[in-house]
Amino acid sequence: MATVKVMDHPLIQHKIGIMRKKETSTKEFRDLVSEVAMLICYEATRNLPLCNKEIDTPLVKTSVKEIAGKKLCIVPILRAGLHMADGILNLIPNAKVGHIGLYRNEETLEPVEYFCKLPLDSEKRELFIVDPMLATGGSAVEAINILKRRGISKIRFLCIIAAPEGVTRLKNEHPDVEIFIGHLDEKLNEKGYIIPGLGDAGDRIYGTK
Repeated sequence: MATVKVMDHPLIQHKIGIMRKKETSTKEFRDLVSEVAMLICYEATRNLPLCNKEIDTPLVKTSVKEIAGKKLCIVPILRAGLHMADGILNLIPNAKVGHIGLYRNEETLEPVEYFCKLPLDSEKRELFIVDPMLATGGSAVEAINILKRRGISKIRFLCIIAAPEGVTRLKNEHPDVEIFIGHLDEKLNEKGYIIPGLGDAGDRIYGTK
């Protein structure tokens, strides 16, 4: 089954606590999304493969470590994932960035792809799908389906808040994908919102509600 890592770092928990407050401003919320994403990414990159490289220091030649193969690709799910990508780029500025756009079919309630743009060499990279919220799991599952249909297999999923229902669905449908979660919340309510959650992440990031 999929490896699920729930963060326990004090900084992550402190920042998520501020994000939950309804009085937190749009700017502060936006900044916190980037900061928490960067901290989660630090953990998600812990086991990336390394190789040796010979370099010249100002004094001597030496061998240093660098990430092996092609570097990372960050794939935010539009729109709320964009600021998570910004935070990760602060940590890994040379990463490439793809984008996946999904909307919900109001009749079937299932996600539908409306946009996908990826680097040409994505299948050679480690791809990090990022979305602040993992609620029912529908968008995450479909985003991974989209990548796998394009021959991409090295996929990790990063989110800030998750509901148990979404984690279970993602694990069951994509057991090969590692999942990194800032905080695992209690449940989904009858409308599919995460409880206690933090509201609609996209609206709070962009001040649209």
